[in-house]
Amino acid sequence: MNSMNDTGVVAGPASGRTSHTHPLRRLAGTGFIATLAAMMATTLAAALAQAVGVDFEVPDGGETIPLSGFAVVTGFFSVVGIVIAVALLRRSARPAERFVWTAVSLTAISLVPPLLSGANTATTTALLGLHLVPATVMIPTLARSLRTRTD
Repeated sequence: MNSMNDTGVVAGPASGRTSHTHPLRRLAGTGFIATLAAMMATTLAAALAQAVGVDFEVPDGGETIPLSGFAVVTGFFSVVGIVIAVALLRRSARPAERFVWTAVSLTAISLVPPLLSGANTATTTALLGLHLVPATVMIPTLARSLRTRTD
């Protein structure tokens, strides 16, 4: 049976680790599904950009970024976002708000390298857009998931 103290906080039975296990698993599961969606969306957007003539050639070495490279990098940094979300869920009183601020700040920082790459205008513009594609998938999804886990 639950009891309520004077502050209006409901105190339930001590359950140890299980109280955090399910929300963390659900957040991670939601995050991994969103990661797959972000990887597909980014790779598709890169393929469409290539189809209209963007070469994705970066002058420092003259190599072209392959489509698989977009998927791998998107997947890696999306998992980093999940780890940040899980850490905030465990450690923050307002994880959703802190996650949004952190993720938007990191997304803004990620826009700097394409601007400094020396690539042509089409490639730079496409790279900037391709940084925003996974952000528009991951940030709202994880923030929504954090809100439902803390309400």
